[in-house]
Amino acid sequence: MANVPAEMNVTEIAAPGGPEQLKSARRPTPNPGEGEVLVRVAAAGVNRPDVMQRQGRYPPPAGASDIPGLEVAGEVVAIGPGAAGVALGDKVMALLPGGGYAEYAVAAAPLCLPVPKNLTMVEAAAVPETFFTVWTNLFDRGGCKAGETVLIHGGTSGIGTTAIQLAAAWGAKVYATAGSADKARFCERLGAVRGIDYHNEDFVAVMREATGGRGVDLILDIVGANYLARNLEAAAVEGRIVVISLMSGARTEINLNTILSKRLTLTGSTLRIRSVAQKALVAESVRRNVLPLLADGRVKPVIHATFALAQASDAHRLMESSQHIGKIVLEV
Repeated sequence: MANVPAEMNVTEIAAPGGPEQLKSARRPTPNPGEGEVLVRVAAAGVNRPDVMQRQGRYPPPAGASDIPGLEVAGEVVAIGPGAAGVALGDKVMALLPGGGYAEYAVAAAPLCLPVPKNLTMVEAAAVPETFFTVWTNLFDRGGCKAGETVLIHGGTSGIGTTAIQLAAAWGAKVYATAGSADKARFCERLGAVRGIDYHNEDFVAVMREATGGRGVDLILDIVGANYLARNLEAAAVEGRIVVISLMSGARTEINLNTILSKRLTLTGSTLRIRSVAQKALVAESVRRNVLPLLADGRVKPVIHATFALAQASDAHRLMESSQHIGKIVLEV
């Protein structure tokens, strides 16, 4: 691989624990395998699963790098056998199973998308994990449609800021919960009809009033256990609830009668453990449906802060504080 060093700088997890366990290190530069490319990383997104991995609660899938980082943007500098659809020198944003907190990362060629000309590399690095996750859950699983009422929990998270914009662009009537009045107003500036300050407002009551007692067609939930019973209460007849994260835990008790009487659909998914072929289907949907919206500026990643690769521990501290709005990105 011409002009590619044998070793690279990375940020690795020294041991399970707090942000201080993220340490700078030197590692061999990986080689792209069958169907893969090597990306010289310009920027890497920081996501909640990275925090969970650092804590020892979310191990990487078999065969994936133990280095955290699920999304990067950069330049293709080497191409493995059988890799198609990308060329040397292409600027790409890529979804990874791990390995993003590094100067170089291996990515499956089908999971690389071209960087729209109007996005910076920092913005591009904030696209794959959140936009893939939102598309596959809000649209593929949730069936989001124009004219429907959609409730997004965690509206100022990376997922939330993405979901509000995409659902609104699709013509849905969007509501979003957030942790303060200021954050609720930010959700409205992104396209939500109404932001709901969950510390001072009951989203079930707000949605009941907003819909004239009908309820919500579609709920996207990152909270999990603590919200599930109330989500069922807030949902309309034939409503759909998609759970994609478990920030409040995985176990709860619900009244199944509510699901039966309202004919509700309760579903959920994770992205990281899916096969490359399964993720490639999501990538193609994002390429077809979302890239045009990014390219014309109708939707855009919300960047809260950037940190140097060696300051990944500070990035994790910020994420765990929940003081941020949108995405946190490492500049490599």
